[in-house]
Amino acid sequence: MNKYRTHNCSELNENLIDKEVYLSGWLHRKRDHGNLLFIDLRDHYGITQCVLENNNKFFNILERTRPESVLKVFGRVVKRAKGTENQDLTTGKIEVAIISIEILSDAKELPIPVFGEQDYPEDIRLKYRFLDLRREEMHRNIVLRSEVISFIRSEMIKLGFLEYQTPILTSSSPEGARDFLVPSRLNPGKFYALPQAPQQFKQLIMVSGFDKYFQIAPCFRDEDARSDRSPGEFYQLDLEMSFVEQEDVFKVVEKLMVNLFKKFSAKKILYDKFPRITFKEAMLKYGTDKPDLRNSLVIDDITKVFNRDDVKFDIFKKLVKSGAIVRAIKTKNTKDKPRSFFDNIDKWAKQQGASGLAYFTIKKNQSIEATGPIGKFFGEGSLEEIMKICSAEIGDSIFLACGKESEINRILSIARNKIAEDLNLINKDTFAFCWIVDYPMFELDEKTKKIIFSHNPFSMPQGEIKKLDFNKPLDIKAYQYDIVCNGVELSSGAIRNHIPELMYKLFSVAGYNEKEVNEKFSGMINALSFGAPPHGGIAPGIDRIVMLLANKKNIREVTLFPMNQNAQDLMMSAPSNIDDSQLKELGLKINIKKD
Repeated sequence: MNKYRTHNCSELNENLIDKEVYLSGWLHRKRDHGNLLFIDLRDHYGITQCVLENNNKFFNILERTRPESVLKVFGRVVKRAKGTENQDLTTGKIEVAIISIEILSDAKELPIPVFGEQDYPEDIRLKYRFLDLRREEMHRNIVLRSEVISFIRSEMIKLGFLEYQTPILTSSSPEGARDFLVPSRLNPGKFYALPQAPQQFKQLIMVSGFDKYFQIAPCFRDEDARSDRSPGEFYQLDLEMSFVEQEDVFKVVEKLMVNLFKKFSAKKILYDKFPRITFKEAMLKYGTDKPDLRNSLVIDDITKVFNRDDVKFDIFKKLVKSGAIVRAIKTKNTKDKPRSFFDNIDKWAKQQGASGLAYFTIKKNQSIEATGPIGKFFGEGSLEEIMKICSAEIGDSIFLACGKESEINRILSIARNKIAEDLNLINKDTFAFCWIVDYPMFELDEKTKKIIFSHNPFSMPQGEIKKLDFNKPLDIKAYQYDIVCNGVELSSGAIRNHIPELMYKLFSVAGYNEKEVNEKFSGMINALSFGAPPHGGIAPGIDRIVMLLANKKNIREVTLFPMNQNAQDLMMSAPSNIDDSQLKELGLKINIKKD
């Protein structure tokens, strides 16, 4: 028999009444009733209530024992008194009458409580993460993460995929974020890079003749933290397939996601076959390539209306003449909303760094007219044209923004969500997946004014290769795609470019000559030169998937030991200084510039 326990803290029930048992776990909480001392004993599996009478020699010891001390309890299972059952516990109909206890580990005064779900500052929670993880909700999130990963592995194997492991120490490559670099002791002055993703390796697996690969892959990127992105490291379901087209990848991922989200959530999935939305359409209708399709509001371009003579809104008309655009969001049947509703949206937009959101409501007396601060500036003809463009009706309201396209997309994409939240239009009990497709191969960097890859440099361009016009690179679309759920980007993917000559041409557009491509991607170029299959893949983020399933808005709530916003591990004091002897061994010197 195990000397610490005969049962775990969720196993005891009425069938075990009068049986003597051993339990071990943490002292979750105490309740002193004078002649009786009740404790909740907690382990990984659950909680059991234990009771000790004041004539027991262990009473004074337990009375002094602090919460979160680890105890071994020996006692007899008894039925709880009528009216004291706890329906929220699997062990709620019984309790353990303590015969003896052993303190296995004393706990100090707690910096944060484990009992209850109080909010505490994140720095305290991360410093004492081992305590934070004992809390029921956090513990449940991490168990969910484990179960999700196990389910994904099982499903991928059912789909004919095999799991392979790719290297952690590799070479640096331009994949969009900063690398974490590791100095080489055996090769002084040279550095490994931790992989931002197993991108090149998984393509090389396909070139090596394996047909379907997957991996729960760690990825490392030296980038700033966000609520949906961990600084430093994250995990993704990395997969790649040979002899496939874009739709083949979609079928695999859709089947996996539908099965996964149905397994771990009671929420409804709006579309079993995920909508395909072009990048161009997404930016126009939603202002973002990460649209939340639970939100029915869309954005319409009404720029041309401001060329009409019956529009007297001179501020917007002047901006339009100088190249600005005007886009609008229609809200249905909001004629009876108070003025404060509209003003609050306008005020909120200014807080987001915009100049505000103009608005009016469409009404009809003898003719169509508009009320609101700018309603008087529109004639009946211009209102009818706006109504046609926006599919608006009498009683609907229109929010407008004017400016550069990038500015308008930013403010209206978040305004669309803000307005929908205020109008309670988003069904929180649903998951809405979609694919964003037809990304441009290249884009213009606003700072440098140079042409750069917009997504993944290893992607296959769309169209006949011989007919691609490299003189108009911004018109070239790629077989690149994102999968989005509830406004959260879960993954990017692509059909890969497996033709070396085409890769040289595409990289030359982005400013790389053949020599540079050979140096930076020697393994890839060399491999593709010896017969490579058409292939493609994707890599959904594990952290974000679990975040959605756990109904959390911050990725640190579903990660065991995350870093803080400054990429610091407060619990382990990382990053840390290293000894001069270690630097000397690596042939390195530290030269920190002072401000």
